[in-house]
Amino acid sequence: MKMKRKWIILAMLLIVPAMLFSVSCAKKAVTTQPTTDAADEAARQAELARQRALEEERLAAERAAAEAEAMARELAAAKERFLNELVHFDFDSAVLSSDAQEILKDKAMWLRANPDFNVVIEGNCDERGTSAYNMALGERRAESAKTFLTNLGIPGDRMTTVSFGEEKPLDPGHDEAAWAKNRRDAFVLE
Repeated sequence: MKMKRKWIILAMLLIVPAMLFSVSCAKKAVTTQPTTDAADEAARQAELARQRALEEERLAAERAAAEAEAMARELAAAKERFLNELVHFDFDSAVLSSDAQEILKDKAMWLRANPDFNVVIEGNCDERGTSAYNMALGERRAESAKTFLTNLGIPGDRMTTVSFGEEKPLDPGHDEAAWAKNRRDAFVLE
C-alpha cells in the first residue's frame, strides 16, 4: 500500500500542477493596433498627398504669374503701339486715308479698353507754306482725327487737340520723304 500511496502522491504532484497550468481565466478580446509599418505607410501616403497638393498650388501660381506677366507685356505693347503709330496725311490735306482710319480704329479700341487715359492729338505739317497756314492745317488734321474717334464712340472730353504746324518735324530733311514723315498726327496720353 505504501507503493500505491506513493503513486497517488506522485500522480497528485504531477496532475495538480498540470491542471493549474491548463485552467485559466476567460480570455480577453484582443484588439489589434495597426502595426508600425502600416502607420508609417499611411503617414508616407499623407505626406505624398500633401506634397502633390503643394506642387499643384506652386504650378498654378507660376501659371498665373506667367499669364499676368504676358498680359502686362501685351498691355505695354498695345500702349506703345498707341503712342508710336502715327496718322499720316497727304500734302496740303486733312482728309484721313483708309490707312489712317484703320490706325484710328485701333486707337479707339485701345481708348475704350483704357478709360482712365485721355489723349492729346498733335497736328503737324511739313515745312512748306507759311507758319500761320501750317498752324491752321495742323489744327484741322488734329480735329479730323478727333472727329473720327468721336464718331467711333470715344467721348470728346477725353481728347484735346493742339497744332504744332511745322515746329516739330520728325525728319529735318528737305525732300518729299522727309515731308511725308512730318505730315502727321501724333498721340500723347495724359
